[in-house]
Amino acid sequence: MTDNQASQGPATTRDGSSGRHLLDLFGAVRIINLPNRTDRQREMLDELGRIGIAGNDRVAFHAASRFEDAADFPTTGARGCFHSHLSVLEEAAASGARAVLILEDDLDFERDFDALMPAVREALDRVGWSVFFGGALNLSSDGPVTPIERLVPETAVMGAHFIAFRGDAIGAAASYLRAMLDRPAGSPLGGPMHVDGAYSWFRRENPAFESWIAKPFLGHQRPSRTDIHELGWKDRIPLVRDLIALGRRLRRRIQ
Repeated sequence: MTDNQASQGPATTRDGSSGRHLLDLFGAVRIINLPNRTDRQREMLDELGRIGIAGNDRVAFHAASRFEDAADFPTTGARGCFHSHLSVLEEAAASGARAVLILEDDLDFERDFDALMPAVREALDRVGWSVFFGGALNLSSDGPVTPIERLVPETAVMGAHFIAFRGDAIGAAASYLRAMLDRPAGSPLGGPMHVDGAYSWFRRENPAFESWIAKPFLGHQRPSRTDIHELGWKDRIPLVRDLIALGRRLRRRIQ
């Protein structure tokens, strides 16, 4: 797999064992990022530095796809996100990667990531996982630390900001998403849709691929101007947009 190494710009680095556990478990890490979103790239470099893997040659930014129209997708951003994930999966399958971790560039690792990651790696090493989620928008990570929990195929997962595939699931997911592009929106067989929905369809139709999720979560989406959904008025007006971005950064620091 070849992409731009995640070694651009300043980042605070440290020798974190949690980052090494991440790399040993997933091998290749690809971060989907629109080249013009340098703000997110900087923030992502800081996150990588926080767990000690900024500049590692197994971690790379993947240039996100961008389109002028939505075609059959809900939005132009949803179309770009879908194609970006598909591109990462197809490249991983073509290269024979044993596993690939896909991160979106608005991901923040949890504050206790260093404490959580070793146990997650140990637990995943003991099961036959094919798909792994480091977090979700519609599920709760409250309750006892497991540190992973198996997802039944029918459980839909919102969010694709922290997702990994292993073994045959890489090529199978790529083929499944590629086939969706040949169908119309709303097809009973699955047509163009948000990529997290596509992954949920894939898992439901392929129950032999075991899916697991971290509990508690390993990461979450940071507050940031969206590239997928339609922008609200606050993110369309330059001065207001800059003030909102500053507020998001301040809120992130105090959380």
